[in-house]
Amino acid sequence: MSLNISKIESVVEACLFASGEALTIDKLSEITEVDLVKLKDIIKKMIDRYNYDKRGIKIIQLGDKYQMTTRGEYAEYIQKIVEPKKRNPLSNATMEVLAIIAYKQPITRASIEHIRGVNSDNSVSRLMELGLVEVIGKVEAPGRPSLLGTTDEFLRNFAISGLDELIPVESFVIDEEFDTENNSRE
Repeated sequence: MSLNISKIESVVEACLFASGEALTIDKLSEITEVDLVKLKDIIKKMIDRYNYDKRGIKIIQLGDKYQMTTRGEYAEYIQKIVEPKKRNPLSNATMEVLAIIAYKQPITRASIEHIRGVNSDNSVSRLMELGLVEVIGKVEAPGRPSLLGTTDEFLRNFAISGLDELIPVESFVIDEEFDTENNSRE
């Protein structure tokens, strides 16, 4: 079947809306029967148009997946009809574990604990409960320890489309001229 661009956009929009979840570009290509390069270009233009028009919905990219979501600035209106999700803030220790996983993935629990110097089982379990982290493989070694990595939910929560958008580690280097006790430069 050969669809014109307007029809392709409508099919993509309908599929993303009906799914409610992120769909891979491969799945969308299979559905529309449009090659990946052309389809990525079409979806990029759709994203730009939704953003330019400041529509109530938008399409976000999560790695090689796309999802239709509501625009954040309309949250107060949406909350009038939908019960807001309760946010459970992460402890500093859990945020530290999440950062280690995000920057070092794939990584084992043992490696996380080696970096932190303390047991991290509770933090890893909490991150898995929240769907921010998942097992993405196994190490070919005795005991076959699990390899951990971040999920699409992680990308969604931090409003990034891929790990390449994480702030570079080099920007976290502590300025040695900064006096941490007095919060001033020496």
